Amino acid sequence: MDPAGRVLLTGATGFVGSAIVRALIAAGYPVRALVRVTSPRGNLAGLEIETIEGDIRDANAIARAMSGVRFVVHAAADYRLWARDPEAIVRTNVEGTRTVMGAALAAGVERVVYTSSVATLALRSDGQPADETMPLAETEAVGTYKRSKVIAERLVEKMILRDALPAIIVNPSTPIGPRDIRPTPTGRIIVAAACGRMPGFVDTGLNLVHVDDVAAGHVAALAHGKIGERYILGGENVLLADMLRDIARLVGRRPPRFKLPRAPLYPLAATAEMVAALTGREPFLTLDGLRMSRQLMYFSNAKAVRVLHFRARPYAEGLRDAVDWFLGAGYLR
Repeated sequence: MDPAGRVLLTGATGFVGSAIVRALIAAGYPVRALVRVTSPRGNLAGLEIETIEGDIRDANAIARAMSGVRFVVHAAADYRLWARDPEAIVRTNVEGTRTVMGAALAAGVERVVYTSSVATLALRSDGQPADETMPLAETEAVGTYKRSKVIAERLVEKMILRDALPAIIVNPSTPIGPRDIRPTPTGRIIVAAACGRMPGFVDTGLNLVHVDDVAAGHVAALAHGKIGERYILGGENVLLADMLRDIARLVGRRPPRFKLPRAPLYPLAATAEMVAALTGREPFLTLDGLRMSRQLMYFSNAKAVRVLHFRARPYAEGLRDAVDWFLGAGYLR
């Protein structure tokens, strides 16, 4: 596809979004970024892009931002496993998606890439990697974040079928790497482990992928993805114990040695959430996080490799880049 044509990107100031900005620029696309007034813009420093202020739930702001663009990449999302107001996550992830997709239809854009998540896919009971053929039912989603992403993805799918929305869906797994400013739930684990604040771990596993590879996958989906299809943008399937061991090696610490039973952790998580409700500070240990950890969160990127020519570097490189960035940004002490 000829890359000439402006791309509207939502979520550009965030972890994944700022990587997508860089990937789009490298591929020759002019970028218009929709950013909230309150969003820190350090991740966009020095980048030659156009910015428009607005919220994804504001139909008028989205319509203005959509004017004159050829493509849309909707990467904005509220990625939290806990919130004092859980419905705030739903409003951003569902209503924001509805607003952006409706505006894309009204503006007649050529292609849309919607950033979903592997949270919308069902895990396999045998621990083998899940793929795109296993959508998760809303009733099976653990927690508000997962539920909101399932609802939003089904909304996009419905608009593709009913309204001919020209959308491609990508499902990133767990991104790691530089510019995780908030940080994300996984970034918080990396910081805690690097600072020696994780004495133990639960027996689980997850799929880890460099954030810049996720970004490259978005550009590949924009150029080569088939409308109506979904593609897992994932990397390596890794046990949490191995991830923590590799972080310890990077920073010269001893890795945590204690495998923790889950049962005693549930009261601790409940207490942490009660404290968080009073302070407004997101807890490190959450009930939903514990519930999710009961299964191996493993996924296969084979379809994206085959169709999009997606490539994921070894996860250890993403881990090293994440630790280096957190160190340089002052998150590690």
